[in-house]
Amino acid sequence: MTIETLINSFLSNLRNVSRYSENTLLAYTNDLAEFEKYCALKEKSKISDITERFLKSYLMFLNEKEFDKKTISRKLAAIRSLFRYAFQNDMIEENPVLLIKNPKSKRKLPEIISDSAFPELLNNVEKTNEKPELVTVIFEILYGSALRVSELCDLKYKEYNSNKGQFLVTGKGNKTRIVPVGEKTMLAISKYLELNPVLSKNDYLIRTKKNDKLYPRFVYRIVNKYLSGVSDIKKKSPHILRHSAATHMLDKGADLRAVKEILGHENLSTTQIYTHVSIERLKTTYKKSHPKS
Repeated sequence: MTIETLINSFLSNLRNVSRYSENTLLAYTNDLAEFEKYCALKEKSKISDITERFLKSYLMFLNEKEFDKKTISRKLAAIRSLFRYAFQNDMIEENPVLLIKNPKSKRKLPEIISDSAFPELLNNVEKTNEKPELVTVIFEILYGSALRVSELCDLKYKEYNSNKGQFLVTGKGNKTRIVPVGEKTMLAISKYLELNPVLSKNDYLIRTKKNDKLYPRFVYRIVNKYLSGVSDIKKKSPHILRHSAATHMLDKGADLRAVKEILGHENLSTTQIYTHVSIERLKTTYKKSHPKS
């Protein structure tokens, strides 16, 4: 079997059986296309040609192209999933990726905005936008319920329960979870729906000014614009609001496992990164303000 055939079969399985999201499928497709291109360069067209030594040479190639370690680990994860699929379906007798480890990297703490920056941001929206209800509700949901941008874009009216104050969110791996909605977020949704009523329960909850489905780049442009007015952090993406919400919840004493469920993390270790952010914030505050620091 050729590498190309294996990749096509694997991606088809992710799409039709595992039901991965389009964003995840695109990431796998791009990473595996790059691997296939390297295989062609080295004249390795069959899956039987791929050995542990060859895969290590590919990692060295990526390193020479100056990809950061996090990106290399992601590309390796795609290859690891590909060959796990091949092994489980008896396409290969031995898995060449089995003993290859991810490159070691120091995990960066996520950037966040201060808890005082969010009210200032909303105030700027009110001042500079003639019709602020769309922008306001986007920020309220991303920060107030700590949703991923894809989850916001995919959220439908029927998945919002205003009586119970909760969303039914479909996250990574097509997994659903219940996410609480705060009073301020519910008020923003109510104002938005008054001016932008839905016609069906299957309508998307939040839409563009043309009543189309929200798309990530549209949300990114809005978030980037208004975060620039209240923060000097380097990255000003929608995910910063999710990072900030998680950190601020832990700062206020929220239970780590409860935050894990709200965020939809599969492993508690993923959520624990935010405890490190909180500790670093405490250290910074101590150094700035304590006379004995």
